[in-house]
Amino acid sequence: MAQLGQLDAESNVVVAPTATGDEGADIVLASLPTREGWWTAFVLYHGCWMTPQAATSVSLVRAQFAPRPDDVLLATYPKCGTTWLKALSFAIANRSRHPVAGAGDHPLLTTHPQDLVPFIETPFRHLHPLSALDALPSPRLLSTHLPHQLLPPRVAELGCRIVYLCREPKDVVVSTWHFMNKVGNGFFLDLDEAFELFYDDMMADPAGHVKKLAEFLRVPFTDEEVGTGVVVEVVRLCSFEKLSRLPVNFSGVVDRIGGRPMENSSFFRKAKVGDWKNNLTQEMAQKLDAVIAEKLKGSGLTF
Repeated sequence: MAQLGQLDAESNVVVAPTATGDEGADIVLASLPTREGWWTAFVLYHGCWMTPQAATSVSLVRAQFAPRPDDVLLATYPKCGTTWLKALSFAIANRSRHPVAGAGDHPLLTTHPQDLVPFIETPFRHLHPLSALDALPSPRLLSTHLPHQLLPPRVAELGCRIVYLCREPKDVVVSTWHFMNKVGNGFFLDLDEAFELFYDDMMADPAGHVKKLAEFLRVPFTDEEVGTGVVVEVVRLCSFEKLSRLPVNFSGVVDRIGGRPMENSSFFRKAKVGDWKNNLTQEMAQKLDAVIAEKLKGSGLTF
């Protein structure tokens, strides 16, 4: 498998390995608009500001990732409940093979949710080659932090289902700040087949949203499953209290992005709604609210 291109310190040019697909994977970063970022310069690629490494990774995904009609993509912005959504979706979609009630060998008990549902993009492709995704049996449960315009065009053309989870932006800011302090500098339209979830609503009624999610995943709970408490067991198995206390999640260090090992526990903090009030001043909150209102104007989204 080809490795990601390397940054030439003198020319500031990154050339990704050539590949076939809807879009060639060769990109010359020196030709892209740049601006100051948090820890390195950002480049503007397909309308989104990102690190040079991320732009190279996205170009490879657009060129090499082969979506299938029955793929399900879990789409989230970082720190919006990605780990929780991965756990819930995995438990729901695989409950015929891995029963959630009374099973002491469920994969979620021994494997981190981040590893059970792989990302289609990663800054270091050699750690998670796209060939590994190709080898997964259908239907595949995958995840992404990419916005719709950065996904391979075939995702929409094939009607791949997308589950989108969003969260109160001020809580995202606080959660991101805590996460970045743990791991150090890191990388960071309308669809017919899309299912939108709000983190706050899921926290308020997890069982109700688990049932709706199962319907969208085309594995609805039967009346018997509801009656025997399977929905409740899924919620319990995937709860913050349960997952955060499992040895596989609170101990160990794994290198998922290349050269920057992260503690498994860094993906679990508080899982609280409104925690921004304990971290932001009223002035900070008002400034963020103004930016959020401007950016979301006309979208129908309010927080």
